Amino acid sequence: MKREQLAFLADNPFYTKRFAFYVGRRCVNTTIKDVAQELRLDWHAVKELDKQYMRAQLAKAGTPAPKAIGIDEISTKKGHTYRIVVSDLIRRRPIWFGGEDRSEKSMAMFYDWLGEKKAKRIRLAVMDMWKPFRNVTRERAPKAAILFDKFHIMRHLGKALDEVRKSEYRRLSGRDRSYIKGQKYTLLSNRENLTLDGRKALKKLLAANNRLNRAYLLKESFGQLWDYETEGWARRFFENWRASLKWQRLAPYEKFAKLIERHWDGIAAYCKPENKVSLGFVEGLNNKIRVIQRRAYGLRDEEYLQLKILTCMLPKL
Repeated sequence: MKREQLAFLADNPFYTKRFAFYVGRRCVNTTIKDVAQELRLDWHAVKELDKQYMRAQLAKAGTPAPKAIGIDEISTKKGHTYRIVVSDLIRRRPIWFGGEDRSEKSMAMFYDWLGEKKAKRIRLAVMDMWKPFRNVTRERAPKAAILFDKFHIMRHLGKALDEVRKSEYRRLSGRDRSYIKGQKYTLLSNRENLTLDGRKALKKLLAANNRLNRAYLLKESFGQLWDYETEGWARRFFENWRASLKWQRLAPYEKFAKLIERHWDGIAAYCKPENKVSLGFVEGLNNKIRVIQRRAYGLRDEEYLQLKILTCMLPKL
């Protein structure tokens, strides 16, 4: 007995492709459980139809040949279990998800998948300051300029500010300490993202603690570094910023300045016109991935997570 293959049928012969794509579109912003309840389908059937839809999205998108890539890692489980996500920064879509951790071996798996010919065409690689990513990229994509992601760098500076906050909290007592208590995220947030109450609390905190006020102003001013269009002016700004730390008693900031000094080439690369890419895309992708992970909480199917991430920026079918 021979079963005839019909083009309009989904991988599951009980459903048409049209219906499979409808289920896939519903699963973009909704959990499998909710779609299954809405359509009165088995949970596993919805998941498989969603997978078929996402595979079709990837097939239509075609094989990537990126000129500028963004490299980042995400934590998939508790206990520091990492996977690497690589994005095409020009087409603004993730193109690879994999690896076993964030080691050089795992990073090399991406370049093996991409192929030597396409790897040599890469002109820019944006990443955090993680050494294994940098080492493998320099070896496998020798023509690529290395650029360190602004958001990861500012996160390091945010941690330095938080260390100052903690030291002030330990040092003070009574009313002076009360101004600091519970204000961690008020202090670390951008001023424009704060509510009216948050801005009032920040103003009160900075007026009450001179050391935190200096640390906060230094953190805010450092973002100006990415506005310069020549490395010389960017370097002059950084030297002046670092000089302003003298006599401030801000040890975490001095440690941060040394970190910037060690990685200066990957920061100054942003000044070159050919390296001007939208760094906000990488941060936006990270936020989208966190939403996907929350929605897929409890799923042990890593292929499903991979498909969700690789298709999250693709147009619907």
